[in-house]
Amino acid sequence: MDLRFMETGIVKWFNDAKGYGFITADSGGEDLFAHFSEIHADGFKSLKESQRVSFEVKMGPKGKQAANIRPL
Repeated sequence: MDLRFMETGIVKWFNDAKGYGFITADSGGEDLFAHFSEIHADGFKSLKESQRVSFEVKMGPKGKQAANIRPL
Protein backbone atom coordinates (compact mmCIF):
# COMPACT_ATOMS: atom_id res chain seq x y z
CA MET A 1 0.00 0.00 0.00
CA ASP A 2 1.33 3.45 -0.95
CA LEU A 3 0.67 5.78 2.00
CA ARG A 4 0.89 9.48 1.18
CA PHE A 5 0.30 12.55 3.30
CA MET A 6 0.77 16.28 2.68
CA GLU A 7 3.85 17.98 4.12
CA THR A 8 5.41 21.40 3.85
CA GLY A 9 9.08 22.25 3.75
CA ILE A 10 11.91 24.25 2.23
CA VAL A 11 13.98 23.49 -0.86
CA LYS A 12 17.52 22.68 0.32
CA TRP A 13 18.93 22.85 -3.22
CA PHE A 14 17.81 22.15 -6.78
CA ASN A 15 19.96 21.70 -9.89
CA ASP A 16 18.12 22.83 -13.05
CA ALA A 17 20.62 21.10 -15.36
CA LYS A 18 20.19 17.73 -13.65
CA GLY A 19 16.48 18.19 -12.90
CA TYR A 20 16.56 17.22 -9.25
CA GLY A 21 17.36 18.39 -5.74
CA PHE A 22 16.34 17.91 -2.13
CA ILE A 23 13.64 19.26 0.18
CA THR A 24 13.90 19.57 3.97
CA ALA A 25 10.51 18.79 5.54
CA ASP A 26 9.21 21.04 8.33
CA SER A 27 8.52 17.87 10.33
CA GLY A 28 12.22 16.96 10.30
CA GLY A 29 13.82 13.69 9.34
CA GLU A 30 15.91 12.94 6.29
CA ASP A 31 16.00 15.28 3.29
CA LEU A 32 13.69 14.14 0.51
CA PHE A 33 14.69 13.62 -3.12
CA ALA A 34 12.78 15.98 -5.46
CA HIS A 35 12.59 15.29 -9.22
CA PHE A 36 11.41 17.94 -11.71
CA SER A 37 8.69 15.58 -13.02
CA GLU A 38 6.92 15.84 -9.63
CA ILE A 39 6.73 19.67 -9.70
CA HIS A 40 3.23 21.03 -10.41
CA ALA A 41 3.71 24.61 -11.60
CA ASP A 42 3.27 26.60 -14.80
CA GLY A 43 6.24 27.05 -17.11
CA PHE A 44 9.72 25.66 -16.50
CA LYS A 45 9.61 23.04 -13.75
CA SER A 46 12.25 24.19 -11.28
CA LEU A 47 12.63 25.08 -7.62
CA LYS A 48 14.75 27.73 -5.92
CA GLU A 49 16.89 27.30 -2.81
CA SER A 50 14.93 28.24 0.37
CA GLN A 51 11.60 28.21 -1.53
CA ARG A 52 8.58 27.03 0.51
CA VAL A 53 6.72 24.08 -0.98
CA SER A 54 3.99 21.58 -0.16
CA PHE A 55 4.34 17.97 -1.23
CA GLU A 56 3.39 14.37 -0.60
CA VAL A 57 5.87 11.78 0.62
CA LYS A 58 6.11 8.52 -1.31
CA MET A 59 8.49 5.60 -1.41
CA GLY A 60 10.81 5.63 -4.40
CA PRO A 61 13.46 3.14 -5.51
CA LYS A 62 15.99 4.62 -3.05
CA GLY A 63 13.67 5.48 -0.16
CA LYS A 64 11.34 8.36 0.63
CA GLN A 65 10.95 11.11 -1.94
CA ALA A 66 8.76 14.16 -2.56
CA ALA A 67 5.81 13.88 -4.95
CA ASN A 68 3.13 16.29 -6.15
CA ILE A 69 5.42 19.24 -5.30
CA ARG A 70 3.68 22.62 -5.31
CA PRO A 71 5.34 26.01 -4.68
CA LEU A 72 3.67 28.01 -1.88
